[in-house]
Amino acid sequence: MSSRTQRCFSTRSSGPFRSPWTHVAQAAAALAAGMGVGRFVYTPILPLMHTQAGLSSAAGANLATANYVGYLLGALLGIALPALVGSPAVLRGSLMVLTVSLVGMPATHSATVWIVLRLLAGLSSALIFVVAVSSVLSHLRDHPAHLPGWAFGGVGAGIALSGLLVLVLRSVADWRAAWWASAGLAAVFAAVSWNLRPEGAPASAVSSTTGPAHRPGPRTHRWFTALFAAYTLEGIGYVVAGTFLVAAIEQSSPGWAGSGAWVLVGLAAVPSSALWAWLGRRWSRPDLLCAALVIQAVGIALPALVGGVTAALVSALLFGATFLGVSTIALAAGTHLQFPRSVALLTAGYSVGQILGPLVVTPLLHHGYHQALVLAALVVLAAAGAAAVLRIGFPHHLTVARSTVP
Repeated sequence: MSSRTQRCFSTRSSGPFRSPWTHVAQAAAALAAGMGVGRFVYTPILPLMHTQAGLSSAAGANLATANYVGYLLGALLGIALPALVGSPAVLRGSLMVLTVSLVGMPATHSATVWIVLRLLAGLSSALIFVVAVSSVLSHLRDHPAHLPGWAFGGVGAGIALSGLLVLVLRSVADWRAAWWASAGLAAVFAAVSWNLRPEGAPASAVSSTTGPAHRPGPRTHRWFTALFAAYTLEGIGYVVAGTFLVAAIEQSSPGWAGSGAWVLVGLAAVPSSALWAWLGRRWSRPDLLCAALVIQAVGIALPALVGGVTAALVSALLFGATFLGVSTIALAAGTHLQFPRSVALLTAGYSVGQILGPLVVTPLLHHGYHQALVLAALVVLAAAGAAAVLRIGFPHHLTVARSTVP
């Protein structure tokens, strides 16, 4: 029996045949709920909480940090308990916890409760992300690379739709309504992704019973170390823009410009991963990772160095077009290197960076957000430098059999 026939038989024998686009849509919905709404809706709501709920800049940074600590805990759970990545119950439970955490935000003025809720949102977001991404890279590994890219685009769709909700509601309602509407949107995405199939059994486990023993992959530690460093630094730099970009724009532009720019971030992010995957057919992952990081650094620095509505919109376009692309390229590179549990490990490093980001820039927030954005841009440039190391002897063509996502 040919390998292609075996794959078809395996797919059909495990359940009714489904188009890969169905899997893409369900994974995109999961990422839209967990990341696009549950994680990033805080960015356009933050200015409303400053003006209407009396939230200080330092307290806003603390809430962001709590969310990122929760995200790190979720990523560490994915490392310590690999079975979670293949559990439908974990995905569904995380989607429910996430939605409840959004509903709870407008129900109180307690900063302590807000911190707990954002921590729970971060933890559930990480589990949703690891399950959904591992599922996509596992089940769609024999399909064109743009398919996983469109699944990542769900994050952008969640950002755009939740940002549009906040933009509309800010003129007719308050910050509480923005949280409630976001919870409703997350619930809709959760319903669409409810039947997403998690990652299948690892190839090594299958080979132990159906074929020759699994052979260890080549030594790729040095490249993975450089990749890990670049992705961790990206976590520090990107999260500052991902948290404070709207607030920074609204300091020097009309009120609609910040929320409007955030919607543009989401719209630019929707096709970005598929576009970077398509570019991967012509250029290497190390080259693309360097390029995406440099472009992102320019986008982050623009509102601080230039100002005005035009600079804000260009910044949003560049940031939205790259931050998911960086994740797509980095996670694909980790999988290509066949490093054990690469998705969870890279996500953990990214999470550590996101915790450090708000803490590092908090002392700079007393005079606004512009200095924080400049520092974030410099950190992303440092990430590009670490990514450049990948270009030295990167093993573009590995000779061992390809496995599923570790």
